[in-house]
Amino acid sequence: MTEENSGKKSLKSLLNGGIIKSVFSDRARTNLFKKQEQVAISWLVQRIPSFVSSNLLTAIGFFGNLIVAGSFILASYFSRSFLLLGLLGFMISWFGDSLDGRLAYYRKKPRKLYGFALDITIDWIGIFIIGFGYIVYAEEVWELFGYGFVVMYGWEMIVALIRYKITGRYSIDSGLIGPTEVRIIIGIIMVAEVFLPGSLLYTAGIIVIALFVFNVIDTRKLLRVADDIDKKEKQEL
Repeated sequence: MTEENSGKKSLKSLLNGGIIKSVFSDRARTNLFKKQEQVAISWLVQRIPSFVSSNLLTAIGFFGNLIVAGSFILASYFSRSFLLLGLLGFMISWFGDSLDGRLAYYRKKPRKLYGFALDITIDWIGIFIIGFGYIVYAEEVWELFGYGFVVMYGWEMIVALIRYKITGRYSIDSGLIGPTEVRIIIGIIMVAEVFLPGSLLYTAGIIVIALFVFNVIDTRKLLRVADDIDKKEKQEL
């Protein structure tokens, strides 16, 4: 079989969902760019060199978060143009964070509990570091939005863990908004800040408020589900 025919077969398999089902067998996604993201990830995992491990991809994703935080700090001390470096950081973060677990499933070597624990830990540290970078960039009362972002994103992670405990279903999305969409939104805001100084401070407040609303809605849904389960268990006694 020629390389061209092999490539066509691989693409056909992707479009038919064969590889996608295998790579994403452990989670259901609801985010806006779900289809495009799944096709891209499924295409990429087939081309990752054998020496690249899931742990290395996790480290690469974390490095991307460091770049984002660094872009805020550099912009604070030198020039707002350094915020554009954050776009590269988000791309690296997406690459590592999105592919680490998917690569393990593609290679049929998933470590579900280890991967789950590592992913949650690294994500939280990464969010904390990005929030710190924003705090360095912001001034006075605007710094509070950095704290707010860390707290709200942490709350979202807690909601995901509670959902997993109650329903047995782990989801990293809040409706149409997932980590990829969050990266895109923040990336756009950082670009806007370069050309419209001060806009980031106001939009950061909007993001924190939006995360608060989403978290309240998701938490209320989970409480209703948990209450229904408790009632059913009482009836069965």
